Amino acid sequence: LPVCDPALAPQEVRVLRQRFCNPVGLAAGFDKQGEAVDGLYKMGFGFVEVGTVTPKPQEGNPRPRVFRLAEDEAVINRYGFNSHGHAAVERRLRARQEAQLRLTGAGMPLGINLGKNKSSTDAAADYVAGVRTLGPLADYLVVNVSSPNTPGLRDLQGKAELRDLLTKVLAERDLLPCERKPAVLVKIAPDLTLQDKQDIASVICEVGVDGLIVSNTTVSRPSSLRSRQHTEPGGLSGKPLRELSTQTIREMYSLTRGRDRADLGVRAGVARAVLTLHLPTGQVPIIGVGGVSSGRDALEKIRAGASLVQMYTALVYHGPPVVGAVKRELEELLREQGFKNVMEAVGADHQC
Repeated sequence: LPVCDPALAPQEVRVLRQRFCNPVGLAAGFDKQGEAVDGLYKMGFGFVEVGTVTPKPQEGNPRPRVFRLAEDEAVINRYGFNSHGHAAVERRLRARQEAQLRLTGAGMPLGINLGKNKSSTDAAADYVAGVRTLGPLADYLVVNVSSPNTPGLRDLQGKAELRDLLTKVLAERDLLPCERKPAVLVKIAPDLTLQDKQDIASVICEVGVDGLIVSNTTVSRPSSLRSRQHTEPGGLSGKPLRELSTQTIREMYSLTRGRDRADLGVRAGVARAVLTLHLPTGQVPIIGVGGVSSGRDALEKIRAGASLVQMYTALVYHGPPVVGAVKRELEELLREQGFKNVMEAVGADHQC
């Protein structure tokens, strides 16, 4: 298929072997336990990401562990992967599997975000277990190695550690008995050095990961923060993260642009051309997240290189109507800027 298909609806996106009826999704962390998926789709999201889910149930960090920074339209959280565990989430999602198949067919895929238990001594085994248990229920899986609230987790973003982890995860994905195997994405932090980013780009292109989610919350604290809560430990999300996450998208798009992913199509048993549907050959798809609360914010990330975007903190401050508002403004801006559809705008800033 061509890079830009004029037959596409303005907000339709085809990527990760899926059709997305619109590019605005719900980020992980909102529905950690897979309890509200159907209601969330009714809010207008083009896709929903459940989790983060850990193998065994765990309480997470002591409360209080989430703080509103109202003056900054931001949130600091240190949940620490509070999770009901694989078995409970699998049961919930299995019970609505037929409904999800219909939703996915209508362009509303489901993502499942995987994490490790705090007490685990074998991180790779935790992620592999998540692939095995939850993979058959997902359209895409996320390897979350970037939460700042689980000790040692971000160390898995190191080159050798990441290569070892992703090799095992992809091998397990390929062994799944389901006909349509889920895509595998890696969610990264915004608090990375240039060398870190180069290493991550090298590894994901080398092993054939299907995509990136950029980015998780930040441990940095911009000097512009006004709320008294800004000194609380944890990950910062919302408006103050917007520019940092967008810049990270821009850099990761450039670092993965046209890189050789010859192994990619073979891994999932489908043609490579299908995997990179509507993206330049070899381009690693990116889901952009961090500070999206308007159509302008969404388009900013799309132009920087994101094929899809996600929201979370905006819901805290603006409620469910923000989803429709973002989509309407995005479509208006696409038209104003001369784009027939979202796909035409992906990475547009790099073509200047």
